[in-house]
Amino acid sequence: MALLDLVVPVMLFAAASLSSPGPNNVMITASGVNFGFRRTIPHMLGIAVGFAVMNLAVGLGLGRVFESNPQIHQVLKYVSVAYLIFLAWKIANAGHVKEGGAQSKPFTFLQAAAFQWVNPKAWAVAVGAVATFTTVGGDLLGEVLLMSLIFLLWTIPSTSIWTFFGTVIGRFLHTPGRLRAFNWFMAGLLLLSLFPAIT
Repeated sequence: MALLDLVVPVMLFAAASLSSPGPNNVMITASGVNFGFRRTIPHMLGIAVGFAVMNLAVGLGLGRVFESNPQIHQVLKYVSVAYLIFLAWKIANAGHVKEGGAQSKPFTFLQAAAFQWVNPKAWAVAVGAVATFTTVGGDLLGEVLLMSLIFLLWTIPSTSIWTFFGTVIGRFLHTPGRLRAFNWFMAGLLLLSLFPAIT
């Protein structure tokens, strides 16, 4: 398969997998509500770059490590679930920045990039993409680089939309009670996103 033939299928895959609700999109929506669009930009860029790098690593051999050592994957799965439960608790207990809530700062670029490695959905998407869009005997490096570039470019507008959505919602959450209810709702969505990983 020629590399250019991959562009449209991978873009459709990116649209379906990266734009749908999941840990990243739940967290940046909550960040948009609590911190605004501008302060969430490092979080958005961290997701985009972190996931592209992760997809590249999976495509160039990390996936084979998990196949030959499934216990490593299992340990990572438990760490991922535990960390996401912790993040759900942080979101649920976040207050407005002016109120000095529990989560007083948004994710940094590096935190968001590192989070991809414990994000079950990111692992599922990366492994699924590499398995689906690489060809036996093909240009593996070129295919994986192209996929990673498309994911990087797609994630930036996708996360921007989710963050903007959060800022719009935030205008209606100016009372502590409403903000608390929203944060608990988003924490619940984050926990729901774990079900594919634990079932």
